[in-house]
Amino acid sequence: MEEQGIVTTYEEMTKVVDRLGILPLAQLIPGHPSVNGLTKAENWHTGSELDPWSWRARFPGEGLAGYGKFIRKKAVLVSRDWFPAFVRTVGSLTELEERYNNGLASREAVVLLQIIRGNEGIETRELRTLAQMKAKEQKTAFDNALNELQGTADIVISGVKARLNAEGEVNGWNSTSFETTGHWMQENDLHRFEGSREEAAGWLHKAMDNAWAPEAKAWISKVLSI
Repeated sequence: MEEQGIVTTYEEMTKVVDRLGILPLAQLIPGHPSVNGLTKAENWHTGSELDPWSWRARFPGEGLAGYGKFIRKKAVLVSRDWFPAFVRTVGSLTELEERYNNGLASREAVVLLQIIRGNEGIETRELRTLAQMKAKEQKTAFDNALNELQGTADIVISGVKARLNAEGEVNGWNSTSFETTGHWMQENDLHRFEGSREEAAGWLHKAMDNAWAPEAKAWISKVLSI
């Protein structure tokens, strides 16, 4: 799996994601493949069916994998089979507002999550507007809050949307859209992992045994504390 450029089509990549369970877009996990490493550089950002950059939106859109900056603020695909156990492992059973009251979450994260809850699938620009964080000096706080919410699996990247002008015409680059993890799971007929965090971690370990290199498994176990 370390060979470069061996995956050409979206259908081939879905098989890789299904087999490995967790696949980052760019190199992240030692001894473990990435979408970037498995595909040909000349196919990226072409807008064609062979463009891996466009696949990142298809996976969550088709319910085949959860997508977000789940690990060290890096974009990762998690297969639908692994996703419930993964969310139980990295997430929290405590509502974000309670975590905030206990000093475990930022105020900006609470603001963004409350907006996303009421506007599932909201795109980045609209989210910044509703959060009143459009000012240039607020961009870092906005981005940090989004990364925080993804790192605790409170939200997922649900896809990308075309930016439209007042006349409804496409205007500018596509924009990332977000929804709550619970909503994405419900929409794609996925159920919450009912066991404890320890049981979810055990499930992931067992699933990794047959597909992951020892180096990769040791790294993810340390990073996720499982």
